[in-house]
Amino acid sequence: MLTNISNVLRACAQRNGAAAVVSARTYADFTTEATFEIKKCDIHKLDEAPATQVVMTRDEGLQYYRVMQTIRRMELKADQLYKQKIIRGFCHLYDGQEACAVGIEAGINLTDHLITAYRAHGYTYTRGGTVKQIMAELTGRRSGIAKGKGGSMHMYTKNFYGGNGIVGAQVPLGAGVALACKYLGNNELSVSLYGDGAANQGQIFETYNMAALWKLPAIFICENNRYGMGTSVERSAASTDYYKRGDYIPGLRVDGMDVLCVREATKLAADHCRAGNGPILMELQTYRYHGHSMSDPGVSYRTRDEIQEVRGKSDPISLLKDRMLSNNMASVEELKEIDVSVRKEIEDAAQFATTDPEPPLEELCNHMFHNNPPLEVRSTNPWTKLKSVS
Repeated sequence: MLTNISNVLRACAQRNGAAAVVSARTYADFTTEATFEIKKCDIHKLDEAPATQVVMTRDEGLQYYRVMQTIRRMELKADQLYKQKIIRGFCHLYDGQEACAVGIEAGINLTDHLITAYRAHGYTYTRGGTVKQIMAELTGRRSGIAKGKGGSMHMYTKNFYGGNGIVGAQVPLGAGVALACKYLGNNELSVSLYGDGAANQGQIFETYNMAALWKLPAIFICENNRYGMGTSVERSAASTDYYKRGDYIPGLRVDGMDVLCVREATKLAADHCRAGNGPILMELQTYRYHGHSMSDPGVSYRTRDEIQEVRGKSDPISLLKDRMLSNNMASVEELKEIDVSVRKEIEDAAQFATTDPEPPLEELCNHMFHNNPPLEVRSTNPWTKLKSVS
């Protein structure tokens, strides 16, 4: 639950040697918890939906805010570095969708398992990666989370299996992880994320079938950001009720721009899996502010006015901020101090990511196998050999 995000923040504070944020007002001046009305989820083959009256503590709110701001600022910095040609290759940004990652992590445990597609920077962070490791991976440096050899689409941490470049292919892999959880009987579950663009893939429906037959502890989550690459959901899907696509699998449709909606739905889904009821499907209705990737300006199939309207009415960070301020759970000054702290962390990480050395050629083939004796690998010609070390 909240432990996931707490661990990320604790590590962040230790790395930066940062002091706790201190407002001009004392802790006693603030409301320690408040109840909020959230949007009702649409449900499929479920007896009840998540509650619409939910409680959030001040500590939870501050943690959600910091993590979402960190993801947002990290992605904006990645955009800047890409345009400066410091980051090269494929790069898919997550800004706008932060409530999905933070809400999911608030509803599961770090011992649970998660796999996603190539829009993976935010999940790499919430799963325990550091901003420095992520930025260094984006710039292809030695200290990157995949040693500079994975890039934007291939990042991994403990219980996080990427970052996968083949559309939809992560879903059967996630079901395999869920099968391992059931086999081991460890009360863990697997979360498999995919986009609306991947939702029509045949392998996803095959995976639904196996997961239902074997009653796997699997949460399948469609992050519906309304456009698969440049194609709107209305043009690509005969049915846009993605939460019903599992047919015989229960499902929920959730406001993916509200971290509390996502959190509550994920808690319900996790309880469903841990109770031995088999898989469940979630559709998170969200929105990406950038184009599909950095090669997509994002305004040839939608208008700038549409993007600005979503930013103005549904931005996940602004929604959380307004809730906290209007319920006396934080001050404007306190949230500004968090913003300043986050910006500094991002700037420091970007500086590190542009000065850290690139991995040397002799490390190119390392980590091909786990716990294997060193072996020679043929290079680009027969007379050049490289060594692979586990």
